[in-house]
Amino acid sequence: MSEHLKTNNALIKWIDHRLPVFSMMNETLVDYPAPKNLNYWWNFGSLAGFALVVMIVTGIVLAMQYTAHVDYAFNSVERIMRDVNGGWLVRYIHMNMASFFFIVVFIHMFRGLYYGSYKSPREILWMLGVVILLLMMATAFMGYVLPWGQMSFWGATVITNLFSAIPVFGESIVVWLWGGFSVDNPTLNRFFALHYLLPFVIVGVVVMHLWALHRFGSNNPIGIEANGHQDKIPFHPYYTVKDAFGVGVFLLAFSGFLFFAPNFLGHPDNYIPANPLVTPAHIVPEWYFLPFYAILRSIPDKLLGVVAMFASIGILFILPWLDRSPVRSAKFRPVYKWFFWLFFANCILLGWVGQEAAEGLPLILGRLATAWYFIHFLVVLPLLGVMERPKPLPVSISEPVLSGGGGLAAAAAKPMEKA
Repeated sequence: MSEHLKTNNALIKWIDHRLPVFSMMNETLVDYPAPKNLNYWWNFGSLAGFALVVMIVTGIVLAMQYTAHVDYAFNSVERIMRDVNGGWLVRYIHMNMASFFFIVVFIHMFRGLYYGSYKSPREILWMLGVVILLLMMATAFMGYVLPWGQMSFWGATVITNLFSAIPVFGESIVVWLWGGFSVDNPTLNRFFALHYLLPFVIVGVVVMHLWALHRFGSNNPIGIEANGHQDKIPFHPYYTVKDAFGVGVFLLAFSGFLFFAPNFLGHPDNYIPANPLVTPAHIVPEWYFLPFYAILRSIPDKLLGVVAMFASIGILFILPWLDRSPVRSAKFRPVYKWFFWLFFANCILLGWVGQEAAEGLPLILGRLATAWYFIHFLVVLPLLGVMERPKPLPVSISEPVLSGGGGLAAAAAKPMEKA
């Protein structure tokens, strides 16, 4: 048993001596030394974990009442909403929490981009985060198909057809995904099975993500490593209190959508039963896919569009090697800070373009925004790593607090001048 676990409970001592689960929880959630200057932007990691737990619990309950068959799927969802006790609440929680899960993860990733949390030695931590995003997208896409409404059916048809652009093997991949020669019952069955399975895969990757996080500790707003005990505080109670406050604010915002606008983030066409003979006037995915959908449609060639869409996520894996600046935090990178906010605005623009018809001004803006997306990573970041002159860094994370932001060390400034 870990010497850090102090308890008088004989049962806990007996269990922990043979299976040190309580010691592990104590070291991970109580005594874990965290930088003492973390702000509320660091709440979003724990919020993502909270959202994942809610999604899994509500998903299991919904699976007990759902029927994965093209003749019964739509009606089984309506039965959940109308006849199952509390079914409408469980379904609306699951449906809206999916959107809030993506909101939290997107903010979490943009925070990482701003404060340089992807830089050495946390490259694998960042890459595991990107893997989680990919698994979330796959899970959400398959879940969106399950209600078997018009947008479910046609969204599945359009997205799975993208794989047909792959040379030689494309058609075979599409047939394998469908389980036949069109989106039909085998497709729904396998999507339901994978939608149920993948959240548990996400849990496994999250455990690895936390393992990698604890290897070198959390990054912080200053972007320099915490030096010893003077720069760190125990995770509990200091950050558990902040996380609890963050969960409270999160639930207030979530409840506003849940009880007053539960369908605001969805599409009304999905309340129409799937009909292979009637194509919706405008096929759009869920809002969290819109930036990537805009990139896909901005390129006239189908294969190149598919490659660009997947590359827009794949490029995040090599981000730690594209940004070679020795400084992590944008607080000390005045030029990078402006380009970060330009990139953020560009992603918002891509989201708006994704919901519009691919013609006229939205198409032109989509192509410009797509070009800038890749220019930011492939051109701007490498050049900034060479040309930008960052501000000098403090000696420790305590110094800006104790000295009111002044007292920068000349020894820390010299390496920055060379950069």
